[in-house]
Amino acid sequence: MNRRMARETAFILLFEAKFHPERDIAEIYETAKAARAVEEDDYIREVIAGVTEQKETLDACIEKHSHGWKKSRISPVSLTIMELAVYEMYHREDIPALVSINEALELVKTYDEEGARAFVNGVLNAVAKENEANGHAD
Repeated sequence: MNRRMARETAFILLFEAKFHPERDIAEIYETAKAARAVEEDDYIREVIAGVTEQKETLDACIEKHSHGWKKSRISPVSLTIMELAVYEMYHREDIPALVSINEALELVKTYDEEGARAFVNGVLNAVAKENEANGHAD
């Protein structure tokens, strides 16, 4: 499985987890592997666990850069995509921020409404600039 497909699968699993808060993300992944022939993938396993563990921190970062938008106003699709992208920017040195942003925008184009793309782009670019200013550049 290539990285783009793995990222999309991770997004789907994380989005699914929003509707099943009683289930552990690892359980959701194991079920998906058995029921939907989702492949075993180290990237997927790491990012779904990482996003789940870091959710409060990721959401605070997203809300900080959302310029007046409360988390509750952001669509669950866009929020999940941004959580994944921000996690990558802060925890995956092997993935340039620009790649995380571009891949997030592709997911938004596929899964969210047209207007969401500009908002997600603005938030993620602000996160990337702050990350770079703090010495965490690619």
